[in-house]
Amino acid sequence: MTQSVESTATTVASRHPEAWWKTAVVYQVYIRSFADGNGDGIGDLTGLRSKLPYLADLGVDAVWINPWYPSPMADAGYDVADFRDIEPSYGTLAEGEAFIAEAHELGIRVILDIVPNHTSSEHRWFEAALRDEPGARDRYIFRPGRGPAGDEPPNDWQSAFGGPAWSRLDTGEWYLHLFAPAQPDLNWEHPEVRAEFEDILRFWFDKGVDGFRIDVAHGLAKDPALPDAGERLPGSQHTDPHPAWDQDAVHEVYRGWRTVANAYADRVFVAEAWVPGNDRLARYLRPDELHTAFQFDFLRAPWRSASIRAVIDDALEQAATVGAPATWVLSNHDVPRTVTRYSRSQPDHLVETDWERARWALEEPNHELGRRRARAAALLQLALPGTAYIYQGEELGLEEVEDLPDEARQDPTWFQTGFTDCGRDGCRVPIPWSNDAVPYGFSPFDAEEDTWLPQPGHWAPHTAEAQAGHPESFLTLYREALELRREYFDTPHAVEWLDTPPDVLAFARGAAQCWVNTGTEPIALPEGLTVVLGSVAGITGGALPADAAVWLSEPGTGESR
Repeated sequence: MTQSVESTATTVASRHPEAWWKTAVVYQVYIRSFADGNGDGIGDLTGLRSKLPYLADLGVDAVWINPWYPSPMADAGYDVADFRDIEPSYGTLAEGEAFIAEAHELGIRVILDIVPNHTSSEHRWFEAALRDEPGARDRYIFRPGRGPAGDEPPNDWQSAFGGPAWSRLDTGEWYLHLFAPAQPDLNWEHPEVRAEFEDILRFWFDKGVDGFRIDVAHGLAKDPALPDAGERLPGSQHTDPHPAWDQDAVHEVYRGWRTVANAYADRVFVAEAWVPGNDRLARYLRPDELHTAFQFDFLRAPWRSASIRAVIDDALEQAATVGAPATWVLSNHDVPRTVTRYSRSQPDHLVETDWERARWALEEPNHELGRRRARAAALLQLALPGTAYIYQGEELGLEEVEDLPDEARQDPTWFQTGFTDCGRDGCRVPIPWSNDAVPYGFSPFDAEEDTWLPQPGHWAPHTAEAQAGHPESFLTLYREALELRREYFDTPHAVEWLDTPPDVLAFARGAAQCWVNTGTEPIALPEGLTVVLGSVAGITGGALPADAAVWLSEPGTGESR
């Protein structure tokens, strides 16, 4: 029996202080690939609820759940047909409410994904627009075409998934979709659109949801003239200036959203905002707008100490200008997994993950090296001030599944690029829980359906069951790091950089230090400090091996806490 929203809110608040989100560790659940409770090969709420003890044992403060709303699944749920219900293949609204209450009982906050840039083409609003009901098309972006017969798109904008960003109706009009054709863009100049989404926020806040991750937060507002964008470099569709992205008018939307959130206690927004630089990102984090925004440059940084330090400095400086915490992320459902990114040669520039896949495919990955670096990166991430997000499977050391059969791929990027960009399916493969063969406990043992994306046959050593209790496993490292983070790095102390050899970065935060060696040779560690936790076994205080990290402290630090 679950508690009421009021009583569970009291339970979770007892574990987290006010503004809990400033130092939280948030676990991202890609629900389709997390745990399947009914054997249909698709993750669901039954599976998710069964894994709540695992998440509590891991030590996370909150979970972010990718869209769980009804959807035709043209883009794995990011084509939302109804923002006030739950996808039937995942469960029911009542089960969603029970999950929120059960998570709160365990001290875990719940962050939902909201998708305000577009709806599904099967949303009632777009269906009304297709019927040309009075005023219905004003909620979206419809335009006549160019050329003598109007048979050319209104401008040269391209979809983020490949191909033109416009589709034409039989009536001759074109509609904008910056993603898939089944995801028509909303017109955020329309007052009904703004009122609708503010009401959606209230609907879920009233059910006890603690916050929202905002999909494509840099979208929404478009240059009203809809001018041509010009030729774009590969992989730059989100980070170069563009008349569809990062327009000043978007900030008025978020000031309205912040007013809604402020009517509730301790609610939070986190923005997925791909922008040209951290000076632009800071604009989303002004006191009357959003609370946090992902620091994507951190995951784009190559495994090079100078690049990583520059990203950290820039992020902390810009966040401080608006009094917001930095929000560190190494991986998510849209980019290649950390292990695989670190498994190959590292460039001397920030990585554009969208198109680096083609180059990476020409180089055999060294997953052993990638896992070693990913372990070190985890300690770096968790030692930094601010919020940290962990993508499901990171704590298991999973790699990108790059050899999915073509017929299994489902990402619209694969189809819209004419089968030239394999897309994001490789980081979305269902994660392994137990046993030594597929489906590795993701689905019940007697499941009759295969997992929605096929799992590799070599993941038995990477299941949560295989790693539990193993002193040198990825899972053990994450559990220890999350516990020790609260003891040594959950502190108001800022980053104080230490003098280091080349290829090494090290900083102190109060009495605790984090050292990371991105080079190829061991380096000497400072004397007189105690080893708190190392990314590899055997670090006792003398030297830090290559591709490794360590937490140090002054003797006695933390013992009285």
